[in-house]
Amino acid sequence: MRILFIGGTGNISAECAALLHQRGHEILILSRGRSAVPDGCRALVADRNDPAAMRSALTGVQPEAVLNFLGYDLPEVKADYELFRGVVRQYIFISSTVIYAKPPRQLPLTEDAPTGNPWWDYAQKKLACEQWLQERRAETGFPVTIVRPSHTYSKRWIPNPVSSGSYTFAARLEQGKPVFVHDAGESPWTLTAASDFAAGLAGLVGKPEAVGEAFHITSDEVLTWNQIYAEIAAALGAPSPQIVNVPTDFICQVAPQLTGTLKGDKAHPGVFDNSKIKRFVPGFQCRVPFRVGVRESVRWLREHPDQQNRKPELDGLIEGVVGAWLKSEIRRAGG
Repeated sequence: MRILFIGGTGNISAECAALLHQRGHEILILSRGRSAVPDGCRALVADRNDPAAMRSALTGVQPEAVLNFLGYDLPEVKADYELFRGVVRQYIFISSTVIYAKPPRQLPLTEDAPTGNPWWDYAQKKLACEQWLQERRAETGFPVTIVRPSHTYSKRWIPNPVSSGSYTFAARLEQGKPVFVHDAGESPWTLTAASDFAAGLAGLVGKPEAVGEAFHITSDEVLTWNQIYAEIAAALGAPSPQIVNVPTDFICQVAPQLTGTLKGDKAHPGVFDNSKIKRFVPGFQCRVPFRVGVRESVRWLREHPDQQNRKPELDGLIEGVVGAWLKSEIRRAGG
């Protein structure tokens, strides 16, 4: 099957492209050409925000399925619709579980849980894209499948609430520096290895029954943030982390750029019902517990220091939040 990835070199998509290639599919990856595509995949270079450039890059290419990992706003999916309607058998839109109402009104979350996230424009745009595509499905039969990952990590990421794509948080734990956790650190959370996500997604590709449907693809393992921090520290061989508990509202006041990712996501329980993906993809099961996956990430990132993406500004942000909270505690104690 000829499969076109819009984006195929990122945290999740590279694993998906590699797995589908291993299963014998022809994989085309459309990107800006800044990162190497997985072995055996064919690179197509264009800016996905330039419809004319995309049309030119796709000349003579007739994919049977399209996997859109770079759909963040309505104009992007509208452009895809014009390019691929009447051409492809399946268009898979990679959305996100952040579209659900926050705080969640039910646990575990199912695919038909209430939506509407007031805290994060990213979530609002993803939901608008989903709704528009489903309308096209109803009106014209556009063959859309919706997939909603949650917090998914590859060997290039060490998950944390601040910036999973940077080694900065891990470096602080290595150095014995304090880190903050929102509230008591006891809210349940789900972390999914990209290799596990890829197995679920690959099972949906080319499956006619999946058209018109939406799916979670997440692990069934649930950890608290305190447990997540402890596992990261253990993987690093670091001492027990110095965790400073800071109320979510205080964090967002000091660092408003975290409002979306905390109030709109990680400060709320993230527990998902995966029975639907298991019905459609028999035998699907997430096989990488976080304790194993995070050790793989640590090992790979230490072997590839050029991929650690350290950011001094993140170090400063963490210091700023911790320092501001400790000062406020001192003032309260003195008062």
